[in-house]
Amino acid sequence: MTASAFVLDEETPEWVRLDKLGVLIAAGVGLVLFFAPFVTFAANRIVLGEGLGVAEALPGAWAYGLVLASVAVALIAVVRSPVWLRLSASLAGIALLAVCVGAAASGLVEEGDTVARVSPASGFWLLFALFGLLAMDALARLKLPPIRRILLVVLAGAALAICLGSGLWNDLSVMREYQNRAASFGREAERHLFLALGSLGVAALVGIPLGILCHEVKAVRGPVLGVLNILQTVPSIALFGLLIAPLSWLSNAVPVLRDIGISGIGAAPAFIALFFYSLLPVVANTVVGLAGVSPAVTEAAAGMGMTERQRLFRIKLPLAFPVILTGIRIVLVQNIGLATIAALIGGGGFGVFVFQGVGQTAMDLVLLGALPTVALALAAAVLLDAIIDMVRPAGLKETAR
Repeated sequence: MTASAFVLDEETPEWVRLDKLGVLIAAGVGLVLFFAPFVTFAANRIVLGEGLGVAEALPGAWAYGLVLASVAVALIAVVRSPVWLRLSASLAGIALLAVCVGAAASGLVEEGDTVARVSPASGFWLLFALFGLLAMDALARLKLPPIRRILLVVLAGAALAICLGSGLWNDLSVMREYQNRAASFGREAERHLFLALGSLGVAALVGIPLGILCHEVKAVRGPVLGVLNILQTVPSIALFGLLIAPLSWLSNAVPVLRDIGISGIGAAPAFIALFFYSLLPVVANTVVGLAGVSPAVTEAAAGMGMTERQRLFRIKLPLAFPVILTGIRIVLVQNIGLATIAALIGGGGFGVFVFQGVGQTAMDLVLLGALPTVALALAAAVLLDAIIDMVRPAGLKETAR
């Protein structure tokens, strides 16, 4: 048998041709199943945990089921299988992972033991990432319409709520950390959303008019964008620190500001810093969006007797809105992540748990702050991408973001 016998030619059916991404996913699944620990078990919160593989962490039936299901997903990924099958297999694999990690925790922790800790280990996270990569690839190939993408996010949120409400993960360490901090978790979640969304709202109110000014008055554009670019390069921690002195002085000089909570530390400097970071994407995308409006369209509007103000609000801004909204999407995802740093100056947010966990070398406490931050950022990106596609005029669907 010659080597050419293994070469796939044009007559080879599509379903038996190899998928390059699928080959990488399948190789990763094989390595993870045999060499990476699925969960980490620790007798208490302080000691280092012991990594346990799939066979050690799960009862026999669960272990065999997870291995067989993972192999099946890998085989579906390797060949150029139908997109709907790839998506279904990846989502089923993620669902099985969610159930198995909860079953592993319940099986390893004895009833009534409130000290032992079971955490997802590298094997779980790598399998989750590989199945998620397959799902994202399938979704990209499907090119779902905006409404279906929004529905998918809603369904994902509902599935997560069901898992949390069912008690499936109650024995996992991250859930035990949550149970110990349930009241503060809600408070910090509200603070995190306030910092991310509030700073974005103020940046939109200031940045869109400023972007219009930069577009209409060319002499202003260079200096304004230059200053905003400089602000964008300042490290977040440094900017928080630079705001402490002037805000402290203001709060002492103007008692009213101190009474409403503005001081050198806390939410005020964090909010202002996030506002500064939000300005550049909003202003720049407003300028780009307005500049991208075809001159022929504005000339036609002028020929119809529209004033400059009417052309701006009835023609230019509606056509530029998808690009402006893209800048807002960038800001929202950025702010959700940056708001975690606010905890360093007493600003609150999910960063409180992240930095407490780092200080106590408690990775589950770090996850308690990191996981909701990542979930919020992903959901915001998908939802705003879908909204952008919904408002983008026909013929401009491929506009560069």
